[in-house]
Amino acid sequence: MARLGRLGFLGLAVLFHLIYIYSIFDIYFVSPIVHGMQQYHVDAPAPAKRLFLIVGDGLRADKCFQSHDDPDYPSENRYLAPFIRSKVLNDATFGVSHTRVPTESRPGHVALIAGLYEDVSAVTTGWKLNPVNFDSVFNESRHTWSWGSPDILPMFKHGASDESRVDAFSYDEEMEDFTADSTNLDIWVFDRVKELFESAARNNTINTMLRQDKVVFFLHLLGLDTAGHSYRPYSAEYLRNIKVVDEGVQQIHKLVNDFYGNDDKTSWIFTADHGMSDWGSHGDGHPDNTRTPLVAWGAGIKKPVASKVLEVTGHEDGFSGDWGLGAVQRVDVAQADVAALMAYLIGLNFPVNSVGELPLEYLDANASMKAEASLANARQILEMYKVKEEQKKSTTLRYTAFVPLSEGKQSLESRFAEIRGLIDSGSHERAIEKCVELIKVGLEGLRYLQTYDWLFLRTLVTAGYLGWIAFSLTTVIDLHVLHGRTEPTRNIGSSIFFISSLVAIYSVLMIQKSSWTYYAYAFFPVMFWEEVYARKNSVTEGTRKLVAHLDSRSAYMGLGAEIIGFLVLLEAIVYGYFHREVFTGCFLLATAWPLLYGSDFLRKNKLLAAGWIACCCSMSTFTLLPVIKQESESLILLGGFFMFSLGLVYMTFGETAANGSDGAQVARGQDWVSKSILGSQLGLLGLSMFVTRSSVRSLQAKLGLPLGNQAVGWLVLVSSIACPFLHGIRPQSHYLHRLMAIFLTFSPIFVILSISYEGLFYVIFCLTLVAWVQLEHKIHQHSHRKMQEGLTLADARIALFFFFLIQVAFFGTGNVASLSSFSLESVYRLIPVFNPLAMGALLVLKLMVPFAVISANLGILNRRIGVAPSSLFMVVMAISDVLTLNFFYMVRDEGSWLDIGTTISHFCISSMLGVFVSALEFMSEVFVGGVSMEGGNAMPSSPSSPASKGGARVENGESTRGSNGEVANGAS
Repeated sequence: MARLGRLGFLGLAVLFHLIYIYSIFDIYFVSPIVHGMQQYHVDAPAPAKRLFLIVGDGLRADKCFQSHDDPDYPSENRYLAPFIRSKVLNDATFGVSHTRVPTESRPGHVALIAGLYEDVSAVTTGWKLNPVNFDSVFNESRHTWSWGSPDILPMFKHGASDESRVDAFSYDEEMEDFTADSTNLDIWVFDRVKELFESAARNNTINTMLRQDKVVFFLHLLGLDTAGHSYRPYSAEYLRNIKVVDEGVQQIHKLVNDFYGNDDKTSWIFTADHGMSDWGSHGDGHPDNTRTPLVAWGAGIKKPVASKVLEVTGHEDGFSGDWGLGAVQRVDVAQADVAALMAYLIGLNFPVNSVGELPLEYLDANASMKAEASLANARQILEMYKVKEEQKKSTTLRYTAFVPLSEGKQSLESRFAEIRGLIDSGSHERAIEKCVELIKVGLEGLRYLQTYDWLFLRTLVTAGYLGWIAFSLTTVIDLHVLHGRTEPTRNIGSSIFFISSLVAIYSVLMIQKSSWTYYAYAFFPVMFWEEVYARKNSVTEGTRKLVAHLDSRSAYMGLGAEIIGFLVLLEAIVYGYFHREVFTGCFLLATAWPLLYGSDFLRKNKLLAAGWIACCCSMSTFTLLPVIKQESESLILLGGFFMFSLGLVYMTFGETAANGSDGAQVARGQDWVSKSILGSQLGLLGLSMFVTRSSVRSLQAKLGLPLGNQAVGWLVLVSSIACPFLHGIRPQSHYLHRLMAIFLTFSPIFVILSISYEGLFYVIFCLTLVAWVQLEHKIHQHSHRKMQEGLTLADARIALFFFFLIQVAFFGTGNVASLSSFSLESVYRLIPVFNPLAMGALLVLKLMVPFAVISANLGILNRRIGVAPSSLFMVVMAISDVLTLNFFYMVRDEGSWLDIGTTISHFCISSMLGVFVSALEFMSEVFVGGVSMEGGNAMPSSPSSPASKGGARVENGESTRGSNGEVANGAS
């Protein structure tokens, strides 16, 4: 491969990381959907003719069953769902339905209605009109009526084999207004259900359809989710919505019984698609998000069983201890089991892709019926195994069978024959045990087939990441230590070896009909390691040059200690992903950094050292604060006040501050044009504080978002981003002026999109970055590092600091690894109506602001110490994947859903860092292009600037000579 330049390296970094991020889905979350299965159902009369599925979107199990202070009568503590509660105590079987990550609406409803858990990547395709491509209870029904959100219903209607079989009635998207009364969404659904049954008296066709068997009524109630997002699940609004849902279900229950004359042929399922965290979000695997209520009653459902007659009551975990339901048995299920239960109740075929186990403890049936139902359930699940195994056999070079279901007595045919014999002989309990055992083995077999390629893929991915790390470091040495003087060396033997390896892997992949991504996973490691091998001379010579200044054994021991410390800090960052407090410890340790350079250094830079210590101590507090934040108008405005004060101080004393920083004048001073532009930025900041204060108060008073506030908010947001371009009218090239312009550009964004202390974090974080840049420059001067060619070992510290600060930008105000840590409250000030793409874009914008500031400061530091613009970024891109490999092997797809969701998030974040850093370099060039470090004149920003030719460093305006004999000029 030809030597890559800076842009080529960055492009390759982005391509590699984007492709390898997808490996997590190819390995751990392969879609379980297959086609071509035979259908199975229980060959007996169905206990029910119709079924009502009522889903309270975002309803937590504990909030549903606990007693609360009545939101309408705060002095009274009562159960807010008395009708549902009466069913639990008298008519129903109840429990907790455990969901899986991602705890979002689409995957939750797919699990409930189709009985399968989609791969996580399906969420990236969106929740709107996204037809399901698998079987479902609705698809198997004679007819389904559904009411609710336009984000959920269309995907089941358009995914049905016959769209006329499913009717979907949705309200307008504008009704999903987070600032309006959420109960209106659920009342709309209940009113439309009433209208349908009332219309039957006037319409014979509807009347006939309603009286058929195998019909389903689906009520999707979005009000709880909306209230939880807006006001939190412990708020009066959320609790009041529980009351509205309970009252609505009671009314529909009476209406249906009256319509059908209490014929006892109606089954009722009340549940939720996911829960809700205490801070009003969902998505990850926190137990508050995965535990939802399940209450089933009516035809075919067993009455409650008294706990006192049972050895195992279901309440042993203590979770339901304060529900007041200890007198009856609690029967927990997996969310996908609900689909199998619904199919049994109204006599439908089990959805062919379902992995749900029929919960026999919910059935009001004798042992013979339960045995037949369990056998049909087992046949349906094992049919999926048979089809998937045949597919795997046809695409695998040397297939290894799943031993428990292999030939002989273990084969499926012999197992089914044994169960049929037990049922025919009347040994129903034994037959049920065998069915349950076979279902467990079948699910294990499905998992065996799902994970069949894990070892092969993990090996490829590991080789790829290790190859990237080696390739990156080799490229850094080649470009920024040796400056391209050493050419790669290849021979016939090595070329044959690497080409043969790639051909062999590709041949296997072609025989196995592998996805195109597998070819990419195989290509990158071969390419990277071939290039590293070809540049082995560069690695050897570059390493020798880097350690050339080490002239004693103690020096080498010191280097070894530094390397160990380097690795320890990287592992500490890994640990910090699980415990944010680790970053607090790192900042406290960083306060001692200036002390390492002796009393002389401290005496000359006492104010800078004191500022650094103060900034580190301040930063250490943020990672101790809870990620669950309450909206605080005072903290929002306090952060805005400090932003405004910093800008005002700079406008007033900016020239003096620049003089004091390094003895240079800001070019031509701050003339009136420059000050006017800064003043306009301060004006926008003040306006953002005013409009945010007004919007917060209006939303908290439940008056909605005034249109004027929304318009002004958007105007401020757009104008603040556009303001930096005005500085081109009268450019000021001093780096402090540039940093202040960038700081004020993003300040209004942080005011508008903050709900608590985020603005204070932004101020302290920016001050810490400036202190870091100044301190690194002073250390560089103190160490008398006079213009060595290219990078040195000392620059690894700068790269590590930069990498650490990137992590702090992620975790300073929350836990980015948890989807639930994103609060939508601030977004309501700009977008009150639910729009996931636009809302997500605003959250990402807020998330990216600290990265933009980091990139600008590193760009400044590059110029202050005279290294090539891309060199430190390239080092960071290399070391970032040390984290990625850690998290790759920490990914779990079993255990608690909290662990699973967290490990997935950690891997994706660490892997995306390579892409982030690539983007940061381009941002750095945009932000600091043309700035001056000394004397007020601008430094060139192009890669061909004198600072980058020959790798020469620029220091204090002196000229030094690079290896190629060119003169590297200073800022003059």
